[in-house]
Amino acid sequence: MRKTITASYGSWKSPVTSDLVASRVVRFDRQVEVDNNDIYWVEMRPEEGGRYVIVRRSPKGRIADITPKPFNVRTRVHEYGGGAYRVDRGTVYFSNFADQRLYRQTPNSVPEPVTPENRIRYADGVIDRHRNRMICVCEDHTDSDREAENYLAAVSLDGAEHFQRLVSGNDFYSSPRISPDGSRLAWLTWNHPNMPWDYTELWVGEVGKDGSIGNPIHIAGGKDESICQPQYSPEGTLYFISERTGWWNLYRWKEGSVEALCPMEAEFGVPHWVFGRSTYAFESDRLICSYEKDGTWHLATLDPATHRLNKIKVPYTVISGVRASPGFAVFLAGSPTEAESVVRLEIASGKLETLARSTRAAVPPEYLSVPEAIEFPTEGGLTSHAFFYRPKNNDYAAPAGERPPLMVIGHGGPTGATSSTLDLSTQFWTSRGFAVADVDYGGSTGYGRAYRQRLDGRWGIVDVDDCVNCARYLSQLGEIDERRTIIRGGSAGGYTTLAALTFRDVFKAGASYYGVSDLEALATDTHKFESRYLDRVVGPYPGARDLYSERSPIKHVERLSCPVIFFQGDEDKVVPPAQAEVMVNALRRKGIPTAYILFHREQHGFRKAENIKRALDAELYFYSRIFGFKLADDIEPIVIEHLS
Repeated sequence: MRKTITASYGSWKSPVTSDLVASRVVRFDRQVEVDNNDIYWVEMRPEEGGRYVIVRRSPKGRIADITPKPFNVRTRVHEYGGGAYRVDRGTVYFSNFADQRLYRQTPNSVPEPVTPENRIRYADGVIDRHRNRMICVCEDHTDSDREAENYLAAVSLDGAEHFQRLVSGNDFYSSPRISPDGSRLAWLTWNHPNMPWDYTELWVGEVGKDGSIGNPIHIAGGKDESICQPQYSPEGTLYFISERTGWWNLYRWKEGSVEALCPMEAEFGVPHWVFGRSTYAFESDRLICSYEKDGTWHLATLDPATHRLNKIKVPYTVISGVRASPGFAVFLAGSPTEAESVVRLEIASGKLETLARSTRAAVPPEYLSVPEAIEFPTEGGLTSHAFFYRPKNNDYAAPAGERPPLMVIGHGGPTGATSSTLDLSTQFWTSRGFAVADVDYGGSTGYGRAYRQRLDGRWGIVDVDDCVNCARYLSQLGEIDERRTIIRGGSAGGYTTLAALTFRDVFKAGASYYGVSDLEALATDTHKFESRYLDRVVGPYPGARDLYSERSPIKHVERLSCPVIFFQGDEDKVVPPAQAEVMVNALRRKGIPTAYILFHREQHGFRKAENIKRALDAELYFYSRIFGFKLADDIEPIVIEHLS
């Protein structure tokens, strides 16, 4: 019989090591493809320096890498990328990260360039078989003295390097989709200061004999209506997702009018942070679709003729990347006990087959904390949401009367959402004795437009209040030790972290991963896609400059009096290193315990195994020194300045 060891929270030894999290986990890109019953997906591999690799699974079940070294399938359009490849009749077309050129790779061959060396980036391509070309979203950085130009263009696939600009004039474009007969092109477009989840327009144009686009008509979208994921059905009807009712639901454009397919208070779409996302697909004459309701994703079939929605019973709580072919569907899926996987579903029998898992590690269930979806009261008499993880490690018990430290996580975006899928980086903490609250603060997606728009004009207030109120709620329930509360987050979550530590007096330590400290600097020194994002969530710049100063932690560092550790990539174009370094220097001057770790050749988000490992170890070491608990692991120390 196994003996239980009594030890303080935080000092438990766990099989979920930093090596396990960093080296035995891959991350799936959101794009899955089906081509003649071959299934393709992309794996980001930390052990290969963060290289993105296309993988193919044949109908006979053989799985093999397609992308040879040193190619890296990743586009920098909008910096966040996505939609970096397309497969057509066995030929793979992809964007290579190092030079941002498009490449063609036929079976059993090496990739060869399709586009010349220039300063144009490509994403979200669709094959126009009738004209042997690919229609892409292009981001043109040719003129370095002005903002990058975005447009739709066609690239010849016959090696002639023929390039034809098709649609331009607006700030942003996405989702070019060509009708089965090649006669029409649909696309999405929007302009500053809107983000694609605020305001997008769906257009359709006729494809001329010379390949140009003429007679464009506006189909849907506009003020307070965002459109995403247009697709043509096999018979040529245009489908799309609209938020016109306050929820992202499915519609189609038929005989000149827009028709709702399944109105309900659920989200069939997701915010367009990256290209290539898909939450529905056509399986012969019906749709396979996924939708989120009350924080949980569901899978269903939808009959366009009867509008009947039939749920498919699957053991998953998060579903994305939906694709289909007659007889089967494939998608990415996970649950609180299953890490994200590529899954194939036989429609008739309901048989599920896991094709690839994001982790090769099998962690015994006695070390896994299963989250509880909680609702808690917040400002204005409203309710917010979170996933709460209790400490879990059957080898250990805490001393009588001791309560665990709480780690509150603010997700990125801020227009994003957390996930209930098994994440070993969360289990790294819970299996050591930390409680974790992963907060879907006001502004998060998955709960309708009204919930998301709580953040309009109030970033740095609503998100901070919700994280603070979540911690207070758990303290009142007696679940956590309010003297050992931590807040951490990356990117926009890093801003929420720094704002909570600066403007509230609840958390006792924090970790900022490439977080924003100066809103004005973010508004004036970031990439095009997000350069006007703050107009909505803070206020129009420069007219609202006072608000930017009022909510920037760096402008009020005198109010910050607890320890913080910072992690940053030196090639980050979204939140440049100066954002962290100014904050670190200010804390140094105040004599507050702080640590700063800068990773060489990392961008926005860490992709190299050695850096992911180092960040986890360093953060754990930091908390052990701040809160005075012993470490069960041998961790290379970090320099913590001003720690007595």
